[in-house]
Amino acid sequence: MSLLVLDVVGLTPKLLRHAPRLRALAEQGWQAELGTVLPAVTCSAQSTFLTGTVPTEHGIVGNGWYLRDIGEVMLWRQHNRLVQGEKVWETARRRQPGFTVANVCWWYAMGASTDLTVTPRPVYHADGRKSPDCYARPPELHDELTEALGPFPLFQYWGPTASIASTRWIVEATRMVMPRVDMTLAYLPHLDYDLQRFGPDGPEAVAAVEALDATVAPLLDDAAAAGTTVVVLSEYGITAVDEPVHVNRALREAGLLEVYVQDGRELLDPWTSRAFAVADHQVAHVYVADPADRPRVRELLAALPGVEQVLEGDALAEAGLGHERSGELVAVAAPRSWFTYYYWLDDARAPDFARGVEIHKKPGYDPAELFLDPADPTAKVRAGISLLKKKVGLRYAMSVVPLDARWVKGSHGRLPDDPDDGPVLLCSVPGGARDRYEATEVRDLLLDLAVPAGAAPAAPGPTTTPTDPRVDTLKGAR
Repeated sequence: MSLLVLDVVGLTPKLLRHAPRLRALAEQGWQAELGTVLPAVTCSAQSTFLTGTVPTEHGIVGNGWYLRDIGEVMLWRQHNRLVQGEKVWETARRRQPGFTVANVCWWYAMGASTDLTVTPRPVYHADGRKSPDCYARPPELHDELTEALGPFPLFQYWGPTASIASTRWIVEATRMVMPRVDMTLAYLPHLDYDLQRFGPDGPEAVAAVEALDATVAPLLDDAAAAGTTVVVLSEYGITAVDEPVHVNRALREAGLLEVYVQDGRELLDPWTSRAFAVADHQVAHVYVADPADRPRVRELLAALPGVEQVLEGDALAEAGLGHERSGELVAVAAPRSWFTYYYWLDDARAPDFARGVEIHKKPGYDPAELFLDPADPTAKVRAGISLLKKKVGLRYAMSVVPLDARWVKGSHGRLPDDPDDGPVLLCSVPGGARDRYEATEVRDLLLDLAVPAGAAPAAPGPTTTPTDPRVDTLKGAR
């Protein structure tokens, strides 16, 4: 039996009401509440789905963390070996030798033991320019996808121009690879964009759901025609926010966070700071160098408006974050609040990367990257000039991201207060129907749907799909 697993990030029971095609799939099979993990962010949730364990065990305590042994904050790393534990397809192969799997844009794809892999990977040119592209394995898959679909639309995958174009590319790539494997994982990011820009309750959110639902329909049609079981899940729901919490600025004002200066700009100094935070949506890992400072830092965090909880020690373990990568303290935001990474006290001293889309340079997550600075009337013009420079091969800096967190209207990361605003799980076949699944139970659900215990080895599937004439057999894909 073949299986398609769609990670429709941000989908909730409330938003599902505006998605008739996805809703029809649930009516054909079933729908359930889906518990999530803390933090309810992409890397942690996906790792739990695939291993059946919490961050205490798989080690993915957020979208990034502070690497104490090298003294650097790193977000959005890609190596699969960062995820500790056996993945669902590896377990499936023990049940059914020869079981095959494709990963289309789920995180930690690099170096994974999947048979087919597609993940965003820019071209980093020697002169500093960055061009859209993807990583694909086996290598010939890259050229096949690019020839059929064009280059991966990186600048529509994240940043001020993020749009349905990236999800459309992923859907079409999934249609091409799905017939070649037993299980296909595909990540559809579209709901992340306008729900963070404008919040989850306005017309922009409804329009985003409708656009995604229409875009995914051909893929669902392919799955139905091939008799492929479909599971749709989401990592979190996005809720309305209007209170950014500048946790690093508070630590700096207390004399606990240090910076160093280059070219008149301030950079976080994690090597000498007594305490600093890696902000990740509504959760912040706070790293405290000296245990004697912890009571003071905990008290400071707890007193900040917008902080609901400060976890430490046994409370961290109980929350599923008892891993060495976690901060000594973990702050959880209150409803309608979220954490910025900002550590400078004067915008004139902000690092140059603060106004750009620089997910690997910033020591924390920055949702303001979804905006062309609304307060700057020249932002669109300057962005256009930068794109012209790019097209003619000149170096450029896209310095158009606002430093004002007030524009962000949606966030996630804390556990949901209302199931209607939390993740959802859909399945196209009746078996396994329940009212609720925990995130840690998703792995076994997928395993049982893909390779039921005691099932005989499946016959090889087709290598082409009759619904898409562009697909040619990829030699060596199986």
